[in-house]
Parts: sequence; structure tokens; C-alpha cells
Amino acid sequence: MKMTTEEAFVKTLQMHGIDNAFGIIGSAMMPISDIFPDAGITFWDCAHETSGGMMADGYTRATGKMSMMIAQNGPGITNFVTAVKTAYWNHTPVLLVTPQAANKTIGQGGFQEMEQMNLFADCVAYQEEVRDPSRIAETLNRVIMQAKRASAPAQINVPRDFWTQVIDIELPTIVDFELPQGGADAVQSAADLLSNAKFPVILNGAGAILSKGGIEASRVLAETLDAPVCVGYQHNDAFPGNHPLFAGPLGYNGSKAGMQLIKQADVVLCLGTRLNPFSTLPGYGMEYWPTEAKIIQVDINPDRIGLTKKVTVGIVGDAAKVAEGITAKLSDGAGDADRDARKAKIADTKSKWAQELTSMNEEQDDPGTTWNQRARADKPDWMSPRMAWRAIQAALPVEAIISSDIGNNCAIGNAYPSFNDSRKYLAPGLFGPCGYGLPSIVGAKIGQRDTPVVGFAGDGAFGISVNELTAIGRGEWPAITQIVFRNYQWGAEKRNSTLWFDDNFVGTELDEDVSYAGIAQACGLKGVVARTQEELTAALDQAIKDQMENGVTTLIEAMINQELGEPFRRDAMKKPVEVAGISKDDMRQQVV
Repeated sequence: MKMTTEEAFVKTLQMHGIDNAFGIIGSAMMPISDIFPDAGITFWDCAHETSGGMMADGYTRATGKMSMMIAQNGPGITNFVTAVKTAYWNHTPVLLVTPQAANKTIGQGGFQEMEQMNLFADCVAYQEEVRDPSRIAETLNRVIMQAKRASAPAQINVPRDFWTQVIDIELPTIVDFELPQGGADAVQSAADLLSNAKFPVILNGAGAILSKGGIEASRVLAETLDAPVCVGYQHNDAFPGNHPLFAGPLGYNGSKAGMQLIKQADVVLCLGTRLNPFSTLPGYGMEYWPTEAKIIQVDINPDRIGLTKKVTVGIVGDAAKVAEGITAKLSDGAGDADRDARKAKIADTKSKWAQELTSMNEEQDDPGTTWNQRARADKPDWMSPRMAWRAIQAALPVEAIISSDIGNNCAIGNAYPSFNDSRKYLAPGLFGPCGYGLPSIVGAKIGQRDTPVVGFAGDGAFGISVNELTAIGRGEWPAITQIVFRNYQWGAEKRNSTLWFDDNFVGTELDEDVSYAGIAQACGLKGVVARTQEELTAALDQAIKDQMENGVTTLIEAMINQELGEPFRRDAMKKPVEVAGISKDDMRQQVV
């Protein structure tokens, strides 16, 4: 069959149902972007490629459908690096298309030339460069399939002089594999351990979300055993929040109830999780990981099993299929040991934590530091971060999709949101990029038009993606709601400065004359300032109505005091010591 290379490329995208692309237009991609409209592919032209990549991440995470990142070769493509690495650690199967400088000029230092394969080698699960125009569809099909199989980004690199070539090819076929259900012996061993457990606990990770039926399979298993279910860091939507066995997220600023319950476990089933360190670090001063418990780890990637924790049984397989297999092999009396006492313990622990969380208004100072005490005294009438989160919870619809940026005030909120359905909680993940909250929620809304969405960001992180306000107000872009916690500081780094650097605040202060609500208004959007809990709840309630009923995007500046939450990494920091000493007198003048 004769066709052009760009026709073959787009027809392959259509075979896989990839109908949304994110980036900035460029001449190197115009041969395919020119036929996007005829193909039913929407190109979302953002303000910056990094944000465009995070929009793609948000779209795919919210919908389960692959999307595409594409931009001009060289500087346009280099701007995708942060977003692609973020998607990698978020297990997001997105397609990265990197048009390349022309073959006939590569190596001559030509215009917008960059070695794009090495650039992304550590950011994608698979990458391939098109070697000949006639292989463009074959290569693209393979790259897309590898992204789906690895649930991660994959890259196709296309020299720009390969476009507009007439080729004679047959379109490739799509070959899907049945996902592994785990080795029979390993599944039986896991079932035996859980059958004999007195206090079994299930820990769901992203794999439970990504696996078709994974959460439902874990629910059936949990109910059979009456085992509490915790979820990993930033995976609050990996189990129904309204279920009596849900114990909440582990890790940084997570659920104290979940931590207290898993600490008592004699067997832990880690379902679809690589057990990343942030999901097991001490919280609230508590070492909760059950070092004496039998650990069953289930992951589709064998390289992740046993990587961070000692494992009793490792199972390579799909979360849903393994959970179903374990349930089928449980003994008749599985879960009966101390069942009533365990159920009572779960309910009591959850109730006490809910009451404690409701009563928490202030962030605590470490011994020897007084910043939070001073922050409250400096602005006694301003909301604390936790007051703001309670005000948000009062208006946040139960069906909403939310995104959270990296940063102190978003992190304080880790324990608050729970969800009855999956694919509702978008967070930047372990790569931890600032600027994720706004673009990811825009991508989610593009994919889920009938669902209310709310993005969250601290004012430092929001400044990195604030330029997207200039893009998302155009008529074809759906309305969203964004909340910015406004305290005029880089809070996470400021907390580090109070603990380890004697309040030496270098680079932590933001411009108090900047109004994000004002910028939103200048971009033709609605900007609102909320100074009290009542104002914040009312503003969010109205913003959701405006989003869903009137097509209006609202940015809410939530004015909060400068209290600082728990530091991200106590394990990675220590007090510096002075040995040689540093003096301004040692500075030399440069000679030019």
C-alpha cells in the first residue's frame, strides 16, 4: 500500500486510539500536525513543553488512555525531560515523539540540533530511532506497545527529513500479551501465609490502580480476611476511601491509623507496589514498618521485588490476577484467627485518627526551634495550612479528580483526601517536580469533561507553571479550578533551614507584591482571594459550579500563615559543622 510517511505515522496512532497530543507547534512536526484534524487528533498547544508533558501525564492517568508529547526538535524537545521522567516514576504510558534534526546535517552543529536519544535514555522504558522511512509505522507500533507493556513512557525519534516520503508498506498488527498471574508455587505460598496470619494487612500501590480489576480483587481478598488495607505514598485512590477496611496512606504526612495498623501485622501483602522508601519512612515520630512480619511483594516488574525491603515471597504478576489467585487458594478458615478483635481494632484506630486529624490546627516545632510559634504570632488571624485543608474538604465533591503539586502545604494535605474510585488523585510522584499541579489537572479535565477537577499548588511551585494561565483560557480548553496556597515562601526548604541551618533563609522568600489571582484575571480567567475558612469553602463551592455549569476557570488564592510542616527527608539531612570556616575576605576579584 502506498502512502506518505506522515500518513503511515498518523494511521498507526489511529490504530492505537491516540487522539490527544500535547506540546508546542514546530516546523519539524508540521507534516503530521497538519493532518491531525483530519485524523481526529487534537493538538493542545500549551505555554511551555514541560507543562504540556505534565498535561499528557494527567490526561493518561485520569483516563487510562495513552496520549502523546511532541514539539520542535532541540530546545522544544529538551523541555520535555522533567515531564517524561515524572511520567516514568508515575508508571504513565505516554508516547514521546521527538522529531530530530535532518540526517544530512546531524553532526554539523546545525540549527536546533541535540542528541535526543541519550537525553531520554534514563527517562523512558523503551526508545527507538527510525532507521529508514519505510520502517516508520513498524517502529512506532513497537514503541507504543512497549509503553503499554511497561506502563511507562516510550520514545520514537524521527529525523525530520524522513517526513513527506512516499513509501510502500503494510500497516503493522497489534499484538497484546496476557499479563502474568504469578507462579503457582509463589501464589500458594502467599495464600498459606495469609491463611495462617493473625493480623494480615494489605498494602496497595499504583499497580492496583493500573491493573484492570486490581482494586476490586484486593477488596474481595481484604473482606475475606478482614484485613486492613493501606495504600502507598500519593496513591490515596488505590482503595475505596469509604470502605471500613481502608486504613489510609502510609509515608510522609500520611494516615497515623494506617501506620499503627501495619505496625501490628504478622503478614503484609504488598500488592502492585515497588515499596518505594517514601511509603515506608517513619511518620509522626513512629517507626511503623513491621520488620518481623512476613512480606509478600507482588509487582509486574521483577527488578523491583526485594529492592527496598526484605521479602518472604516475591510474585511477578498482574495485581488483579495475583490477588484473585491468592483468594482462590486461601484455606477455609483464613482470616478467622482473632477476626472480631481485629475488626474492632481497625474501627477504633480509624476513629481515633479521624478525631485527631480533625483537631489538628498547628504544625509542631522541633525542640530548639520556634519558627511555627513565631509564624502564628505574626499572622494570628490567618488560616493555618490544616485549617485551609479542612475548609477545602467541606466543599470538595466526592467524585472530583484532584492534583497535588510538590511542596510543604500540599504535603500537609496528604492525609486528608480519600476517594471512592480510582484514577482520582494525581501527584508528582517520586521525581518530585514543582509545577505539576496546574498542568496535570488541565490534562485530567481534557480527558474527563463531566467530572469536577481541582488542582493544588504552593505559591513557589505554582510560579513554575503560572504561564499556563495564558494558554488555558482559550475557547477550546475546558474549565478547571486551581487553588494556590499563598504564604510567600518556599516552605519545604524553609523548614530545612529552620532545622539544620539556624534560620539562614537563602532563596526561600517570594515577592509579596505578586497576586496570582490578579494574574488570572489579567489572563481573562476568574481570580479570587480567600482569607478565612468560610471564604475558602464558599469560593471553592462557587468555583466548582462555575467550572461545571458556566465553563469558567477559577484560580483561588488561599492566604495562609507561614507555618511549616514536617520536612520531606529527615533521613537525608544533618546539621553541618564548621571546620575551615568561610569568610567574605577570601573572595577574589575576577580579571577579565
